[in-house]
Amino acid sequence: MKQVVTPDEAEKQARYEAVETRLQGLIAGETDTLARMAGVVAVLHGEMPHFFWTGFYRVVGAELVIGPYQGTPGCSRIGWGRGVCGAAWKAEAAQVVADVHAFPGHIACDVASESEIVVPVKDGAGRVIAVLDVDSTLPAAFDEVDAAALESIVSMFVSPGGGMC
Repeated sequence: MKQVVTPDEAEKQARYEAVETRLQGLIAGETDTLARMAGVVAVLHGEMPHFFWTGFYRVVGAELVIGPYQGTPGCSRIGWGRGVCGAAWKAEAAQVVADVHAFPGHIACDVASESEIVVPVKDGAGRVIAVLDVDSTLPAAFDEVDAAALESIVSMFVSPGGGMC
């Protein structure tokens, strides 16, 4: 079994820069939101060694609905304010959780998850339309470097006209 380690800050930044460059080419000109999300998930999941589960939950009515994602099966639907994903949606801000077992109301979709980061995806009007959820099998795998890079990546979805690209 492959040993997973969290990259140091410099390696993370270099990896995220390469991911952003790759994504700019991959999703440029693609107008379908799900296709764009699938590209983001595939690149992140493949390039970041500390990512165990990588995916989007889309706002559909009063719930977050899974997809697209890569990893083990996840929860299909999450309510507003529930778990780390729902907390990010409610707060409209990134949630970095070093120990998911200590997070009040954590939803354990996979017992292998130890830490998690969730970043809201906002449209041009500032409404949360999805969240990007990443889990790691390592404790405290995510930090400000991850939050800033993932916020930059999800901002690639918003077009200058205010809608989704």
